[in-house]
Amino acid sequence: MAGSTADVLAFPEPPRRRRRRRALIAAAVAVVLVAGLMALVLFTPLIAVRSVVVQGTHLLSVQQVEAALAPVMGRPLAQVGDDQVRSLVSPLVQVKAVSARAVPPDTLVVTVTERVPVALVKSEGKLLVVDGDGVVLGEASETAQYPVPVIDGAAMPLGQEVFKAVTAVLAALPADVLGQLATATAQSVDSVELRLTDGRSVVWGNAQERELKARVLAALMKAAENPQKGQAPARVFDVSAPRHPVTR
Repeated sequence: MAGSTADVLAFPEPPRRRRRRRALIAAAVAVVLVAGLMALVLFTPLIAVRSVVVQGTHLLSVQQVEAALAPVMGRPLAQVGDDQVRSLVSPLVQVKAVSARAVPPDTLVVTVTERVPVALVKSEGKLLVVDGDGVVLGEASETAQYPVPVIDGAAMPLGQEVFKAVTAVLAALPADVLGQLATATAQSVDSVELRLTDGRSVVWGNAQERELKARVLAALMKAAENPQKGQAPARVFDVSAPRHPVTR
């Protein structure tokens, strides 16, 4: 009817639109919650590093590693990763690799892989402990402190190619063989020789195929423990040609 006020009818919202609106609201709430949680984890001091657990040290003390990691204390746990830990412990030459793992709410577990001593170098009245890369790890008070051979630093100065060849050879040896060595010498990179504590010797040659040579040497030494009847025990193990080794 003209001039009358028509009633406005409110039609129900279609179910599909209602579900979409609810989904959008739920998604927005989830985003806010996730953002808040991330902010809590990344920036709040409530989840900060309050303790450091150090694993894997032998050459270093736990206290030395903890002191190097002091700057991470109080930092949000989620912000401390491998890169920062690696940078902090880099002055510790004994560390070869390191990894970090966060254990909420406030603990950082740091696993250290140390360099392995392979020789003691007599140099200027000192006994320097070195690894297979020739890195000096510290000093020893006596040769009995480490079950590794001794290198004459005057004959083979640190860093020279001959020295690197010898330490590379020593690094390839199994621990039980390395522990039986008294000295390691070389006139050139192709003439590495090893002497055992019982006087037997090893003609090694160059540093090539050192893993194969190490396996062959270990087998020869094991066989020498039970020589055939009437055969003199081997005193020299020549693995310079590892596919055709010689004992005499």
